[in-house]
This record gives sequence, C-alpha cells and structure tokens, in this order.
Amino acid sequence: MTKIHSLARKKSCPKRTLMYFINGKRITRLLMYLFLLDLVFVFLYPFLYMLITSVKSPEDIMDVTVHWLVNGIHGQNYTLSWNVLDYPTRLVRTFMVVTLCTLGHLIACSFVGYGFARYNFRGKKLLFLLLLLSIIVPPQTIITPVYMIFSNAHMTGTYLPLILPTWFGLGLKGGLFIFIFRQFYLSLPRSLEEASSIDGCGPISTFFRIALPSSRSSIMVCLVLSLVWHWNDYFEPTIYITQQKDYLLPMMLPGLYNLMNGAGTVTDVAASVDLNLIYTEAVAMAATTLVIIPVFILYMFLQKQFIEGVERSGITGE
Repeated sequence: MTKIHSLARKKSCPKRTLMYFINGKRITRLLMYLFLLDLVFVFLYPFLYMLITSVKSPEDIMDVTVHWLVNGIHGQNYTLSWNVLDYPTRLVRTFMVVTLCTLGHLIACSFVGYGFARYNFRGKKLLFLLLLLSIIVPPQTIITPVYMIFSNAHMTGTYLPLILPTWFGLGLKGGLFIFIFRQFYLSLPRSLEEASSIDGCGPISTFFRIALPSSRSSIMVCLVLSLVWHWNDYFEPTIYITQQKDYLLPMMLPGLYNLMNGAGTVTDVAASVDLNLIYTEAVAMAATTLVIIPVFILYMFLQKQFIEGVERSGITGE
C-alpha cells in the first residue's frame, strides 16, 4: 500500500507543479494588467481633467466637491472660447503654415537622406556629425543668430522663418527626419536602383521613381511627427510673429489664460473679447480642447499607418 501511495504522489507531483506555474502565470498577467492600467491612467489623466473641466459651469468650478462628476454640461464654454480664439480664421491659417512646413520637410529631408545613404563625397562624415548635432542641440541655444539672419533679410513678422528652413532640410526637427530617411535608404536593396539605371533612369529620376515611393513607411512617420510638432510649436512662432492679428492657433492660449487670471487685456487674445464675461478655468480648458482636436482627428485617421511606419521605417545601423 505504501508503494502504491508513493507512486500516486509521484504521478501527481508534475500535475501540481504544472498547476502552480499556470496559477503563477495568471498572477503575473494580472499584475502586468494592473501596472498597464496605472500607466494608462497616468497618461490619460491630463486629457480626462481637461475634457471634464471644459464642460463645468462657473458654479461647478467654485464647488470643491465637484471633481469628476459635473452637475451638467455647460456648452457655453466652447462657444466663448470659439469666439475668443477667432477659431475658423486661425484654424485655416495654422493649417496652411503647418502643411507647407510638413511638405517641405518630406521633400527636402527625403532627398538629403538619400544622398547620405547612397553617395560618398568629401566631408560626408563631418556633415553627418553636424546633422546629429542639430538633433541633439536644442533650438533655443541658436535662436539669436538665426533670428539675426532672418531679421537682416527682413523676414521677421512673417511666416517665412517657419516655412523656408523646412524646404532646405532644416527647421523644427529637420535633422531627425533626415536621419530617419537615411536609415531607411540604407536598408533599401541596391538592385532596384541598378535595374532602374539599366533602364535609362538618371540619379534624380531613380530617386523620384524608385527610392521615394519605396519609403512610404518613413514618409508616414515623418508626416505625422512633423504635423504634430509644427502644430504644437509655440517657441519659434512667438519669436518671429510679432503682430497679434497674425498669431497661429496655439499662440492664442496664453492670452486666454491671462484673462482667466485677471492679468490680461483685450489685446492679449482677440478684439472681440467681452471683458464683462467671466473667463474661468473651464473656458481655458475648452479652448485647449479646440486647439488639440485637429491633431487628435489626424492621428485617429493615420494611427494604423503611423504604427506600421514606425515598425518598418528601418531605423537600424549600417
């Protein structure tokens, strides 16, 4: 009998061990999901706070007991912020400037990246080192000499200092986009270009017919990043654009926050601002929501292509 019991225990040991590991995997998975939920909440908290606060009434703002659940949706905040921002006019203006900047980045950076990937020339390593430095060095450190260049060219007060550098592979994060295109073209088989040269294509024709269409994944990555970064950029536009009537959409928010704090004047935002109205935190949050809605819609449409582009952009070493 003892032998039979010992054999039964030996047979049941692997089963117990298996069940232990299965339960251990479940516990590990549960802990992982809890950690991910906490991480997601950390990222979503600012957006949730912004959306909920944007629909609060002045009474809800003053009531300390109202935090996540509001007593009612106060849509007047969006109407007021729409008028204060002069939303339609500045939306079109901002979209035009951002589109021109992004288009310049895509054309110029893909062209320069192809040159770094496929051609050997004198000073190539030095130029590539300067390219990496342009990624590392923040634009605030060189804004003074750059501003003097545009000032001497009588371009300040216009959108040219924002648009023109992007068409030469510079501008906001231009070095990073060149690097992304270069890394992709390094992974592109040379046999495609050799075949096109046999068919009679020159270097420029090979780039536009073979290399550029093949870099669709890198184009999507640079497209989304350039659009988002130019849309959210506040530093450079405030340096070069001096007239309030020429402000882009994100540049209107600080004036609204000043009105909310009682430190602003009518010239801080728009000429149509009624100072008899109460500019609360809810109005400021509504205005912020209106500013980020176009970027959010863009990302919703391009999310799948952007993720695929990140995975296939070829950011690897030589």
